[in-house]
Amino acid sequence: MKAKPFIKWVGGKTQLIEQLEALLPADFDTWEDVTYIEPFVGGGAMLFYMLQTHSNIKSAIINDINQDLTTCYKVVRDYPAELIASLNDIQREYYALTTDNERKQFFMLMRDEFNTKKLTPIRNTTLFFFLNRTCFNGLYRVNKAGLFNVPFGKYETPTICDPDTILSDSKLLQNVEILTGDYQQTLAYAKGNTLFYFDPPYRPLSNTSSFNSYAKEAFNDIAQQRLKDFCDRVEQAGFKFMLSNSDCFNTPLKDRFFEDLYFNYIIDRVWAARSVNANPAKRGKLQEILVHNYIRTRRQLNVTV
Repeated sequence: MKAKPFIKWVGGKTQLIEQLEALLPADFDTWEDVTYIEPFVGGGAMLFYMLQTHSNIKSAIINDINQDLTTCYKVVRDYPAELIASLNDIQREYYALTTDNERKQFFMLMRDEFNTKKLTPIRNTTLFFFLNRTCFNGLYRVNKAGLFNVPFGKYETPTICDPDTILSDSKLLQNVEILTGDYQQTLAYAKGNTLFYFDPPYRPLSNTSSFNSYAKEAFNDIAQQRLKDFCDRVEQAGFKFMLSNSDCFNTPLKDRFFEDLYFNYIIDRVWAARSVNANPAKRGKLQEILVHNYIRTRRQLNVTV
């Protein structure tokens, strides 16, 4: 059983793995004692892939501002057996309910408990998993008070407990440092051959398409500029980075925000399928940008993934 994301996450990179692999530094496999850093870990698809594919990665650091998420990673890493037992209990309780109304009432009770923020790490993570599997589209969204507010998703028998994935992920996370807070703290962990992969909240393609409410703090254009300044610090320190974001230029407005912001770096493009849109007609394949501070990529060498 391969390790894989244990939660659903908006903007997850599972479908983009081959394209991201192709845009790694051309000589990445010749690097020794690599440190791999993800300052916005999210669902962790790239993390799990990189750790299982590139054996030269000897140190990994992940970070996220969402404390519920990083607590989840720590519990999966440190207490897999206890988590599995707790998830099995809540799954049995949920499966015993026979109507949508009963399931919704239970969902609301669990959501209210989760929002008390007064839970043990295992209980908090149990409810995190439960809400992720039973809320609408598996979204994670909070209001300005930092409270989870996604509605019930009307799922009858979702997989709330997946023991194989939890155990596989726990094993892979054993040597991963897990941080909570501002992404800029991750620079202190970079050393030698280090690769950063940034997957921040994406810049909205329109005024109505914004979905970056993973934390109560907004990730606006000022935050995007601050991230670019941090990329400059990574570059000046001699480390490599790649960064994903929305492709604002390939829209009817031809918005040059990222072209101008990252003018001194290289911008490639990848194709992603996106399903999070209130209008079904606007779901489908979209281009995303992949910014990096190195010239030669594995794609240029025709490396097969």
